[in-house]
Amino acid sequence: MRKGEQTRTAIVSAALELAARDGLEGLTIGALAERMRMSKSGVFAHFGSREELQIAVLKAYEQRFVDEVLVPALKEKRGLPRLRAIFERWLDLTAIEAARGCIWISGATEYDDRPGPVREELVAMVRSWQGELLRAIRQTIEAGDLLADVDAEQLVFQLYGVILVVHHDGRLLNSPDAVSRARRSFERVIDSWRTAQPRRRHALADPTH
Repeated sequence: MRKGEQTRTAIVSAALELAARDGLEGLTIGALAERMRMSKSGVFAHFGSREELQIAVLKAYEQRFVDEVLVPALKEKRGLPRLRAIFERWLDLTAIEAARGCIWISGATEYDDRPGPVREELVAMVRSWQGELLRAIRQTIEAGDLLADVDAEQLVFQLYGVILVVHHDGRLLNSPDAVSRARRSFERVIDSWRTAQPRRRHALADPTH
């Protein structure tokens, strides 16, 4: 790696830490320059704008997320073992980030109503991750570990909801049992699609029953 690339990588790494603590909006060239003991112009030379820096941070976070959550889980057998491994690693990372801050979750709050390239990048990354979850769920159905009529998109919604509650309760409420409750929620959700009879599920969904 060339010196310029090494410096850029070091800047992005430092920016990741600052963004986790202060949010993407709290990330400034000045704060980063102070952290890196560089001039503002020196930091700016590696990024054409603050927006470009924020996007670089998002991409670095996404790569780290994939490396820590998805890649190891792909070593597990297709089906429920892989889906469970994905959720467990995602949950472990979320528990850690509940203490230091999750760039994706905090970024969603900061940019949910703010159009522009940063929001577009964040939305694309979250949709890509949801796509990976959807793929894992469909493979679990194909493996026969879940019923054939499982609503895969609904299951993605439920699992994502569990993770968001873990971050909320762990970070805001300092709940000591958020992770254990999340594990129980995962098992209950999965069991509902493994053992519940289709007629019973449909009856529960129909308010006339």
